Amino acid sequence: MLSARSLFREIFDNDESFRLFCSIAASGETQGGWENGRIAALVPESQRPLAAKIARHGADEDKHGRIFNALLRKRGLEPVEIPHGTDYTMLLERHGIGLAHDKLRADEPLTEQDVITYLAHSRVTEQRAADQMHMLRKHFGDDPEVGRAVQMICNDEDNHLAYCHEELLRFAHAGHGRAIQRTLRECALVEIGVHRDVGLAVMERMGRILGWSPTRARTLAAGIHSLHGFERMGGWRRMVSLKMPQRRDALGGPAASAPEFA
Repeated sequence: MLSARSLFREIFDNDESFRLFCSIAASGETQGGWENGRIAALVPESQRPLAAKIARHGADEDKHGRIFNALLRKRGLEPVEIPHGTDYTMLLERHGIGLAHDKLRADEPLTEQDVITYLAHSRVTEQRAADQMHMLRKHFGDDPEVGRAVQMICNDEDNHLAYCHEELLRFAHAGHGRAIQRTLRECALVEIGVHRDVGLAVMERMGRILGWSPTRARTLAAGIHSLHGFERMGGWRRMVSLKMPQRRDALGGPAASAPEFA
């Protein structure tokens, strides 16, 4: 029977597919760390108290990249080049989601609207990350090889999501509510398409590595298309709602270290 657990068990048990999975994850997390670091450095003076939280977000993402690379090293594996079509962060930028890298490479301060755009982009993508990590924690939280990594990253993603809710609500109360909802909706509708395309590209590559039959490959592709159809019909709304989180000031301190993955 095909299930999320059996699918990821198969991927994790094969060195080459595990290598691809961790390489893609590490690349995305490291890219997110760089983006957050640049945003923290360019936050406008009116929002300087937010800079430390954005920097903490970036430090967490960098840590996640190191964790995935450490999982590779434990098996004696090196990262692989990210295949075309599997780079989630690059494809989001190409579709105009978030802040352009050209803007982040410049030394001009960001505007408050730029910060709102960043937070809205993070609200959507952190929902995706949190959903995926909760699924992995459910099935692999006690796994001797990846369990500790999954639990640590899952907790961090919950913190990131809580922080996005809290900060966006702060901006909404300051009069930016309509702009926030518009930006969230635009971002979510693009993200679900990018997620589908990346999912298809990753599964196509995994299928080649693991020798999946055409029938199994078509079944997995159909599942990805089905999820996209559900999200397109209204499932995307879970990615744009805002409510005050139970975890308040979730990024108010230093990033937790991960010495066991060093």
